[in-house]
Amino acid sequence: MATPAVPPSLSTGTLAFIGGGNMARSLIGALVRGGLPARAIAVAEPHADTRAALVRDFGITVHAHAADAARGADTLVLAVKPQVMHAVCGEIAAGVASARPLVISIAAGIRMDQFARWLGADTALVRVMPNTPALIGAGAAGLIASATVSAAQRERAAAILGAAGIVAWIEHEPLMDSVTALSGSGPAYFFLLVEALVDAAVAQGLPRDTACALAAQTCLGAGRMLVEGGESAATLRERVTSPGGTTAAALDVFAQGDLRGLVARAVAAATRRGGELSALFD
Repeated sequence: MATPAVPPSLSTGTLAFIGGGNMARSLIGALVRGGLPARAIAVAEPHADTRAALVRDFGITVHAHAADAARGADTLVLAVKPQVMHAVCGEIAAGVASARPLVISIAAGIRMDQFARWLGADTALVRVMPNTPALIGAGAAGLIASATVSAAQRERAAAILGAAGIVAWIEHEPLMDSVTALSGSGPAYFFLLVEALVDAAVAQGLPRDTACALAAQTCLGAGRMLVEGGESAATLRERVTSPGGTTAAALDVFAQGDLRGLVARAVAAATRRGGELSALFD
């Protein structure tokens, strides 16, 4: 997937990442490849080895402490684990109150009302649920903005996350738990299906390396058809399913096992768990 060029909404100002882990690296890499100058990006990361790797790979500015990276930035991306978010917000709260930057959180489970308590009720906040395919520029991110976020800031947030995939705005925060259950956790469901396909093919006599290669390429090709072809999953499924054929025989077994009901229950369970995890940070 080609990296999109950085839009004009990111051509000015500075961007600070608090946390330099995998998701931050994916966004930084996409932004730099898209044309954002490395000098416009700063990162706070407590681990010296990670800081050194960020400088080596991207030429950006790094700091050991969050407050140092945040100083002077007009956009902050909070990319730390939810368990340490409260402490991080305590370190940057004074700077956020004085500089009034756009704050983007990619931490799962932390609600906007919690950030409002930790950073101030007038903080311009965008909460994001990304997913791991962002690491290869094929991510899917759900975003929701607080009422204090301007139109220009919404555009800026979408440009930052859009550098590593697609974005979709959500209007009601409780639906972020559904986004988490769909696209946040979704890659794991997909990988489980591929595991099951490979094991089933091996049971039918295929060598495992052959089964892995065919399954992976089949899923890649099907995904590209869905994304690039402009037709629904139902239409594409019907097109490959001949009455009385091999695909129909397999789909009949899925129906007998209530695949749709099983998926619905799994997504509902993930959605419920997302709400439970949010409550842990109150």
